[in-house]
Amino acid sequence: MAVPKKKVSRSRRGQRRSHKGPGVVGTIECAQCGEIKLPHHVCRYCGHYRDRPVTEPRQAY
Repeated sequence: MAVPKKKVSRSRRGQRRSHKGPGVVGTIECAQCGEIKLPHHVCRYCGHYRDRPVTEPRQAY
């Protein structure tokens, strides 16, 4: 089994892990109300999905 000869510094460890962070979440604009929403999800503000009403609109607090 391989055993490291020297301690890996925080800098080198961080450089190796630099690509492991969370990815960028894509967002789109709702066709009905213009709010930002996740693709393939019901709009939480107007309740539409693919130009059809699915749920009741969310009430503003």
